[in-house]
Amino acid sequence: MEFDSCLVRGDEPLSACQLIPNVSGIIIVTTPQDVAILDARKSVLFAKEIKIPVVGIIENMSGFICPHCYVETDIFKKGGGEKAAEGLKVPFLGRVPFQPEFVEFGDKGTPFVSFQEKSKSAEVFMGIVDKIKEFVGDR
Repeated sequence: MEFDSCLVRGDEPLSACQLIPNVSGIIIVTTPQDVAILDARKSVLFAKEIKIPVVGIIENMSGFICPHCYVETDIFKKGGGEKAAEGLKVPFLGRVPFQPEFVEFGDKGTPFVSFQEKSKSAEVFMGIVDKIKEFVGDR
């Protein structure tokens, strides 16, 4: 997939970026579908245009983990975020499968990884955190 220089235009994104001083970087979160990837692509190109470093792209809802048997099923297609990162020459941070428990923990305001640290999703989250720490540490 080729990526052209079509950028996000408008006052809102630019104003938001100007309100945040000393931005270390931006993380783009997308789902694997083509239409979401288009938005992610625009966000990366916008960040590059205004000189905000792109930490990387995360592919969210990349699979569904059954709460009963813990088998992962691809509800949406997989790999769009990674392909976009490759085409945009930015790091791919990880592919996070959805688990229904996210909702329960989120509603309680409790970090999922604190209580499900052995789950596949928690492992992916922690891998992403390690990559972000590495990015921040390099600055």
